[in-house]
Amino acid sequence: MALIVRTEDEGDPRLDDFRDLSTADRRPDRPGGRGLVIAEGTVVVRRLLASAYPPRALLGVERRIAELAPDLADVPVPAYVTSAEVMAKVVGFHLNRGVLAVADRAPQPDADEILARARVIAILEGVGDHENIGALFRNAAALGVDGVLLGAGCADPLYRRSVRVSMGNVLRVPFAALTPWPSGLERVRAAGFRVAALTPRADSRTLREVAAGGGRTALLLGSEGPGLTAEALASADVAVRIPMSEGVDSLNVATAAAVAFYELAAAVN
Repeated sequence: MALIVRTEDEGDPRLDDFRDLSTADRRPDRPGGRGLVIAEGTVVVRRLLASAYPPRALLGVERRIAELAPDLADVPVPAYVTSAEVMAKVVGFHLNRGVLAVADRAPQPDADEILARARVIAILEGVGDHENIGALFRNAAALGVDGVLLGAGCADPLYRRSVRVSMGNVLRVPFAALTPWPSGLERVRAAGFRVAALTPRADSRTLREVAAGGGRTALLLGSEGPGLTAEALASADVAVRIPMSEGVDSLNVATAAAVAFYELAAAVN
């Protein structure tokens, strides 16, 4: 089980994995850091502990570590217990959730592995906002999407903010890079998927109409501002839209994805 270690030393070197999380060039979950996965709050920490990502340590106030005791029974890592004040000095801000866990990254599946066992997948192009990535993964987990493939220009799903916004679901929904882009969409089509590009274009078909046709579907979603590139749209099998009231022509990408995921999941279940 986890080794409970009490410390009130904000400079304790054993806490370095948790240090200065608000300093962009030193954060361990960024490219210039150590590539660690960071979970915040008891719900997300539980999902991390149950995932394939190897935990390294926990840091939290006594109450939160105690709440996680059943989850830590078979986890041989240190759980550092400290005060909220010391914790804030270590991480660089006050953490309302009261507990953090860090883990090493796990090997990701290949895109072909995800395609082989999926019925509905999401493919993202240019989704660079960490909160939108997190929300997309949370929606995917909730609405029956079997995996996510990342095209060009996407943010890393394992950044701390993405993990937090997803409520840890980025640790549960398999994802992989799809390269080269956009010609990698041929791999998706070869695996038996119809590639449906979500766009507000007037000449697109309604999502419900396309979903009713059944079959394995890959929903292609574009960036927060301009949406899908012309090259990605041209590489899709069909353009689909969500019918909206007059005067509204678009939704936030995570919101649009949730609507589309629901329609597609309903069609295959």
